[in-house]
Amino acid sequence: MATLNLQKTLETIHQQRNPGMELDLDWVMGAHVNKSAVERRVETLPKRRSIKKEWQAAWLLRAVTCIDLTTLSGDDTPGRVRRLCAKARQPVRPDMLERLGVGGERITVGAVCVYPNRVHDAVEALRGSDIPVASVATGFPAGQTPLPQRIQEIEQAIESGAREIDVVISRSHVLTGDWHSLYAELQQFRAVCGNAAHMKTILATGDLGSLKQVYQASLVAMMAGTDFIKTSTGKESVNATLEVSLVMLRAIREYLERTNYKIGFKPAGGINIAKQAMAWQALMKEELGDEWLMNDLFRIGASSLLTDLERQLYHFITGHYAAKHHMPMG
Repeated sequence: MATLNLQKTLETIHQQRNPGMELDLDWVMGAHVNKSAVERRVETLPKRRSIKKEWQAAWLLRAVTCIDLTTLSGDDTPGRVRRLCAKARQPVRPDMLERLGVGGERITVGAVCVYPNRVHDAVEALRGSDIPVASVATGFPAGQTPLPQRIQEIEQAIESGAREIDVVISRSHVLTGDWHSLYAELQQFRAVCGNAAHMKTILATGDLGSLKQVYQASLVAMMAGTDFIKTSTGKESVNATLEVSLVMLRAIREYLERTNYKIGFKPAGGINIAKQAMAWQALMKEELGDEWLMNDLFRIGASSLLTDLERQLYHFITGHYAAKHHMPMG
């Protein structure tokens, strides 16, 4: 069965980290995005690729391992974080994994993502699991706090045990074309992360003015040394879209061609059902290849998505859907 072919899904692959490069303004200013071509390309995606039966189950399991299981609410409590972490450790019911033929495999989510103040709770709840804790920082979600305070948030999160930091950019730098300031700011964030934590850069694409600016901001973030580029905070009016994702993936591909460094990608916000997740998986596979289906280079920022992935796997096994309360988040 295709569901048994999960070896690459479950392997831990260590990519050589992106060291960044000098800011190349000629490259940034020379960027061009054909919006109508982007829209046409995305429109063909669901029509050209259909994953069925055993292969679909394998892709669903792979999607589970790529989730950054997230809670970023004002009413987050230690108890809520502990429940989320329990689900992160066992995202799919053991009896279902047995029936899928992968009961002996260790299947977890990619990471748990929380606010800096909840990092310690998550680290304690995940102790012994090797699941990394990711923390948002730098004035999430708006990025409008003073720079020293934003840097201090990164330091606090790492001190509390975060191994991944999701930073937000100052959108004003992009909107005004101040690429030097964006580059310098992100370089400082990357320096603070150092070897202690990987850095994901949130572009907040719903706040940017055009697809060209999305492409340019992606390039500058990679030049500054980011490990991942991420679409959204999940708090904008428009979050992850396939159009924006395609533009960002093309920037990753161009950066790879020029530097030979692989940058990860994380769509976040509004990805709630398995069908959506599989559309992003198909886009990753077609644009960047199979390596970008693994969680060292691909993450999905989500919470409710996991419930639907589990329900779809249950349907594959039994032929009918389980009630959502049979698959609680924790």
